[in-house]
Amino acid sequence: MARHETVLQVEIQGPVALLTMNRPQKRNAMNDALLAALDGFFSAPPEGVRVAVLSGSAGHFCAGLDLSEHAARSAEETLHHSRNWHRVMDRIQLGGLPVVSALSGAVIGGGLELAAATHVRIAEPSAVFQLPEGRRGIFVGGGATVRIGRIIGADRLCEMMLTGRRLDAAEGLALGLAHYPAEPGAAPGRALALARDIAANAPLSNYLIIQAVGRIDDMSRSDGLFAESLAAALAQSGPDAAEGLRAFLEKREPRFR
Repeated sequence: MARHETVLQVEIQGPVALLTMNRPQKRNAMNDALLAALDGFFSAPPEGVRVAVLSGSAGHFCAGLDLSEHAARSAEETLHHSRNWHRVMDRIQLGGLPVVSALSGAVIGGGLELAAATHVRIAEPSAVFQLPEGRRGIFVGGGATVRIGRIIGADRLCEMMLTGRRLDAAEGLALGLAHYPAEPGAAPGRALALARDIAANAPLSNYLIIQAVGRIDDMSRSDGLFAESLAAALAQSGPDAAEGLRAFLEKREPRFR
């Protein structure tokens, strides 16, 4: 089943939703319509969808905020605009649906902030990672200081923002901006294969991984360890844990709910 929208194409393949940002003439730069479309999907994923794959059309993931549509905003308006980005990125990262991103071409500015909100990232050799805002007299507003800083560290983030330098796919992989490499054109296929594997996990395990790991990273050591115990207790006392143990003992793949 496929649903084609102006800026976001959605195709459902069993438990996996394939989302393609579709502004090829702008290298899939983010405007309000595209942000709203992503918000709409992740606010109410179609029934039966367990994992999403996010990619961009025409060889690019996302070139960041569409500055050609940028309107002059007051400080208050800019604050609300940034907070709306944060809300949508939180919806993607913490909504409970695992998201695999297929990265190629431009992964720049807000596009890198969007990629950092996804859970598994696959980069083709063409992928370019950049935070050019400092060179344009502006500041990141879509979550880079938190999400990207947690991945590469504050020191490296500061350097990227000051210099605006571009990292190639190999450098991005080395820093953790991507988790897997892919051959040219192969990222969407590899993302779909990984998404199908993730969709076969126990739903509660996936949910707890998404909800708990990032929050534990925000906690003190003792609070994090206690939260881990609570998540373990929830996961290991349910029917999926029993099925996982039976499958292991019977030397077969588990059949979760």
